[in-house]
Amino acid sequence: MSSCQTDSNEKQITTDLSYNHDLDNNDNFSPDGEWLVYDTRTDEGGIPASSRIEKVNILTGEKKILFEIKNNQPWGPGAGAVSYSSKENTVVFIHGLASGTKENPYQQWRRTGVIIEDQNPNVPVYMDARDVTFPFTPGALRGGTHRHEWSGDGQWIGFTYNDAIMKALEDSSGTRQNLRTIGVSRRGKAVEVDTNEENVSGNWFSALVVLVVPEPKSGSDEISHAASDSWIGTNGYLQKDNKRQLARAFLGTVRDKNGKDVPEVFVVDIPEDITIPGESGPLEGTETTFPMPPKGAVQRRLTFTANSAKPGCSGIVRSSPDGSMLAYMAYDQNGVQQVFIISPNGGSATQLTEHNSDVAGNLRWHPDGKHVSYVWNGSLILCRTGNDPFSKRFEKLTEATAPAPTNSVWSPDGKTIAFNRFVKSGKSGVATQQIFVKRVR
Repeated sequence: MSSCQTDSNEKQITTDLSYNHDLDNNDNFSPDGEWLVYDTRTDEGGIPASSRIEKVNILTGEKKILFEIKNNQPWGPGAGAVSYSSKENTVVFIHGLASGTKENPYQQWRRTGVIIEDQNPNVPVYMDARDVTFPFTPGALRGGTHRHEWSGDGQWIGFTYNDAIMKALEDSSGTRQNLRTIGVSRRGKAVEVDTNEENVSGNWFSALVVLVVPEPKSGSDEISHAASDSWIGTNGYLQKDNKRQLARAFLGTVRDKNGKDVPEVFVVDIPEDITIPGESGPLEGTETTFPMPPKGAVQRRLTFTANSAKPGCSGIVRSSPDGSMLAYMAYDQNGVQQVFIISPNGGSATQLTEHNSDVAGNLRWHPDGKHVSYVWNGSLILCRTGNDPFSKRFEKLTEATAPAPTNSVWSPDGKTIAFNRFVKSGKSGVATQQIFVKRVR
């Protein structure tokens, strides 16, 4: 796609203004590009109050329910943050624990990943096993997974994670222990755990792959928080030795020389076999430590903004389809938040945009690998990444609105962009998130 033309009108494809249709900045398109999957979270209750996972056809507006929790309560269990596989008509999403109560509700450390096949609605396949009773189980986790994302080949799912054992240790000790980190699950090896109200057996083998510590050493590459992650490429990235490497990119929070937290871009290389413990400790963790990364998981820091006038990186770190470039947001020399790109092998970052006000977010690569889209000044913008003298550098995909569009996502063929807008009901005056699409030729 050397240049872009947009249809003059956006198309609103969800019209029931009584509830939210939340895309949540995930991979929402079905493999054929005809359906969008979303959750029904409320503004007040969030994901715990979402009882359904639905999909809508972008051509006809037809809706189907893929999963529904009967008698869902404001505290959960809840179902949300759903993503489609790019290979199969299958989705994965957060499911709160069925044992949740008003006193012990849905929490970051009390949830799991559930898979639903389109042809088998309401038949949950539990992805990650959860075992919070000592001794813990290799391949199982002890908390809650979130923002699940399929790998390009459909054999892995990446996620962010919080640990219930470490949260309990934080509560009992008064020291910082409830840290967010990143893990992966691999298809093909089920994990059985002891049955109780807090434990869940899973159909995939899971491991944490990023090491976090409560108090990073100032000026070091140690991190206390890992999130905003995504797979690098549809088939990993090409290392300097020309070997393909499976990896995830993310923001890791380091501590600068003055003791201030700074989010920086990191990469973690992931081994094909995640069942072998690494040198940091057991895969399943202990009663006082996190589950530890498998042998061969290596995390590397790519950006070093800590000494700049306005340090820190932001947004979900997004990879080009071929894995050669990562896009993220950071501040330029004028203190304006811009889009930057960097190789997963490291080196100097390139400033891609030069706007006079902050890029707001929703950063995405177009499937052609030659453009990124994002929100700026109330509009969705498409920006060319390469040097093509025959195409425009920037294209405005939507007119400016307040609030701006959110949760944008590209169809697999790159011809349609979908996003959320708030639409106010004439009857109640309440605005709810609805799904819009726009064709890009």
